[in-house]
Amino acid sequence: MRVLENPRRSTPSGLNVALAHARGRWVARMDAHTAYPDDYVALGVQRLARGDTSWVSGPAIPTGDGSVSRAVALALRTALGRGGSRKWTAARGASNGELELDAGVFAGVWPRDLLLAYGGWDEEWSRNQDSEMAGRFLARGEKLICLAGMASEYTPRDSLLSLWRQYLEYGEYREKTAVRHPQTMRRSHLLIPGLVLTVGAAVASPSPVRRAARVGVALYSGALAGAGVVAAREEDAGTNAALVPLVLAVMHLGFGVGFLRGVTRHGAPLAAAAGALGLTRLASTLSADPPPVFAPSLAAGEDPAQ
Repeated sequence: MRVLENPRRSTPSGLNVALAHARGRWVARMDAHTAYPDDYVALGVQRLARGDTSWVSGPAIPTGDGSVSRAVALALRTALGRGGSRKWTAARGASNGELELDAGVFAGVWPRDLLLAYGGWDEEWSRNQDSEMAGRFLARGEKLICLAGMASEYTPRDSLLSLWRQYLEYGEYREKTAVRHPQTMRRSHLLIPGLVLTVGAAVASPSPVRRAARVGVALYSGALAGAGVVAAREEDAGTNAALVPLVLAVMHLGFGVGFLRGVTRHGAPLAAAAGALGLTRLASTLSADPPPVFAPSLAAGEDPAQ
């Protein structure tokens, strides 16, 4: 085991420093707050060696540690918590032990040379850097495979404030990813900032709009309560299910506010929104070539060719 300096002190720069020093044929990313199966790397390498994919990962199995953390884990097992992401359900619903993912990915195993050829992780993405990289892979026709056997137990945040901050950043960088890689946006990504705008309209807007917005907020509140009922049916729910509606609201509103903040900082994802709404011709017209990957930490290590 080697401990390397990360002078830029961010996740993507640390990943690039490690990649620059890597010497093996394969590279694996294994984040903290997660328990991986003993054969995680072996399964990933075996699947890569079979061909037809250059990115193999496993699903995330949310497992709480603390009352809020356990409530978040329960929330992520509901439809409102998962959204359109398949990485939370692959362990249960994978056909023949595997399925394909979109840009919603969780860590993974890659051929080192290919990861270098793609430019490593973009260091302008302090969050969501794997989804940004997945956008580059998908744009070149790569298949992203998720193996049920590589399922890892992920421990969510255990405070509402840290959960809010996490999803605020997720929302902003998901929006930034959609600006650069329009094909990474799902329709569900548009619903959550729409929810934030609806909540705002329910508080301060002309009377007819305010009434309609309050109906929308009431329907959303009912959906949250329903998710809490669904979560309570889980075997390990206990009293934590009572917190599920609250943590879902924090996750959704945090993501939505972050997404809207991203629009002000990184521009509106017009091509992505058009594509998500099925307006493919307009999306193609609005799309532009992405800029080069910003990865200065790749040059900070030893020459990977040595």
